[in-house]
Amino acid sequence: MKKYVKKYWLTIIGVAAGAVAGYFYWQQIGCSSGTCLITSKPLNSTVYGAVMGGLLFSLFMKSDKESV
Repeated sequence: MKKYVKKYWLTIIGVAAGAVAGYFYWQQIGCSSGTCLITSKPLNSTVYGAVMGGLLFSLFMKSDKESV
C-alpha cells in the first residue's frame, strides 16, 4: 500500500483537490434549474472535479518507462 501511495501521490492529491474544487463550484455557481447534468447535484460536481483533478495532476508524473 505504501508503494502505491508513494508512486501515485501526485494523482491522489489531484483527486482530492479536484473534489474540493468541484464541490465549491457546485456551492458557488451550480445550476438552480436542475437541468445541468454536472452541476445540478453536489455529488456529480464532486466526482467530476475529482476525475478531472486526477487526470490533470497525473500529467505531471514522471514515466517509469524507458524511451527507445
